[in-house]
Amino acid sequence: MVNRDWTVLGEKVTSWINEAADQLRASLSKPLEVSEKSAHNDLVTNMDRSIEQFLIGKIRADYPNDKIISEEGYGDGVKDKRGVLWLLDPIDGTLNFVMQKRFFAISIGIYENGNGKAAFIYDVMADELFHCITGSGAYQNTRKLSALTDIAIDDALIDLSPTWLKPNRRIHEEIMTEIVRRSSGTRAYGAASLELAYVAAGYLDAYFTMRLSPWDYGAGLILLTEVGGLCSRADGSPIDILTKQSVLAARPGLHQYMSDHIREQVNQGRFIKEPE
Repeated sequence: MVNRDWTVLGEKVTSWINEAADQLRASLSKPLEVSEKSAHNDLVTNMDRSIEQFLIGKIRADYPNDKIISEEGYGDGVKDKRGVLWLLDPIDGTLNFVMQKRFFAISIGIYENGNGKAAFIYDVMADELFHCITGSGAYQNTRKLSALTDIAIDDALIDLSPTWLKPNRRIHEEIMTEIVRRSSGTRAYGAASLELAYVAAGYLDAYFTMRLSPWDYGAGLILLTEVGGLCSRADGSPIDILTKQSVLAARPGLHQYMSDHIREQVNQGRFIKEPE
């Protein structure tokens, strides 16, 4: 067990995020260096790299024995969950950052021996910080978030990409059709950390994707758990915070309904395939 004042850590991280956000907002009036990673819509910019290096520099200066997993590769080659681990995304929603200049976030989740300890998700353009220290409640800026309650699928607002409703190699496109048909509606914002924060805040009732990396979901899982939400892989099995995987996050009751439905569809012969 690491002897650490998590309140002091939270104050430090918040100040680092505010500095990073100022840099991001300033960059929007300047030319960006944009390149593709795995696909034409999987982008990285000079600011992704710059902000990651800035935040990692802060972490290493104050907490040199901690480990870091980060999107742009400036972190550590982490093999296990021992000690304190930071899951860092300098710009979650880079495509939004480049094309819309909104709906992007700085996301930091901190774990100790695999257990969530603190989460920070900052919507840069909305100036909204979703944050928590585990056991002390979750907040949207200064507003304390309420505990999540059960909701029926018929009354639910579901967040999922249309990718999973058309032919793809991760999930049979008809598996989610009944869920979408029965729900009150669907949304997709293109920034997983914010979408998980919206579930925690009650703006959405569930979030689903078949492909997400640790830095995408690390903070969101901690925040959601703090308010009584449930998180798992698509089939209801536990999430491993070191790997890329599917993520199903939802209010109580609704999570059970959705994971049961997915398992039933798989038992009937329709496929789901986790990322390698």
